[in-house]
Amino acid sequence: MIQPWPTVRSTPKGDFRIFTIRSDIKQSPRTGEEHDFVVIECGNWVNVIAITPDDKLVMVEQFRHGSNTVELEIPGGVMDREDDSPEHAALRELREETGYQGDSITMIGEVFSNPAIMNNTCFTVLVRNCSLNHKTDFDHTEDLITRLVPISEVPDLVAAGRIRHSLVVAALFHFELWRRKLENRNRTNGQFE
Repeated sequence: MIQPWPTVRSTPKGDFRIFTIRSDIKQSPRTGEEHDFVVIECGNWVNVIAITPDDKLVMVEQFRHGSNTVELEIPGGVMDREDDSPEHAALRELREETGYQGDSITMIGEVFSNPAIMNNTCFTVLVRNCSLNHKTDFDHTEDLITRLVPISEVPDLVAAGRIRHSLVVAALFHFELWRRKLENRNRTNGQFE
């Protein structure tokens, strides 16, 4: 049985504005030996699956500095200290990045961003009945274009490598699981009518 590794000591190593780094000395429960692990501390993130009444997914195109590419993604970002929940952060990010808002807000998934080296969680929130009601309110480093993509085209965009952000792909998978569950529930309810 896999056992947690106890922390012997933890030392801050750097503050880089959007994340901090710490060094954790941990003891192997199997060997008793101590090892040094680097942990990136980040705020939690939120991804937004925003659906219009005509079954289009609200997406954004933006330049990503890490990959040096323009990527097709869903709205999302870091949860602010003022955000009292992932759902609140999702609505804020959706409005800021696209001007869209909706109702029927549901948490449909969460993943660890990269549990090997990072300590944060990325939440996926579904917002339905979305419509364009506001002007965008970009952060000073954001430059986005909103795209409305038919939900039926999303699997092909992932397969073709047009959607490549790993956390976006994870969010889209959570959405697919949510849709399957809804279809099964509707099918089961239909059998008893």
